[in-house]
Amino acid sequence: MEVKDINGNVLTVGMAVRYTGTGTTGEISAIKVEDGEGWARLEDSDLWYNTDYLEVVDKSELRRAVRKEGPGDTIDRIRKMKEDFADVDMGSEVCDGGG
Repeated sequence: MEVKDINGNVLTVGMAVRYTGTGTTGEISAIKVEDGEGWARLEDSDLWYNTDYLEVVDKSELRRAVRKEGPGDTIDRIRKMKEDFADVDMGSEVCDGGG
């Protein structure tokens, strides 16, 4: 069975698509058919999308949709927050408590 987008274009791995529900764009990394419906996994998010709601776009649109902060930036920010919390003194002398 051929898997097609909302406009009837046949989808293949490596194509650039947009999810019409949210505008999310990405490159297809895998395609499957389950219960008669087509599904495509987008490379960056690793999420599966029903192909009835995808539309093929030009790969140049993927470059324009690049976020300013990537996954590596987010991981670095979380590590910094974790380090900041490690310096918090949780001793019993810090504040009064009930009990």
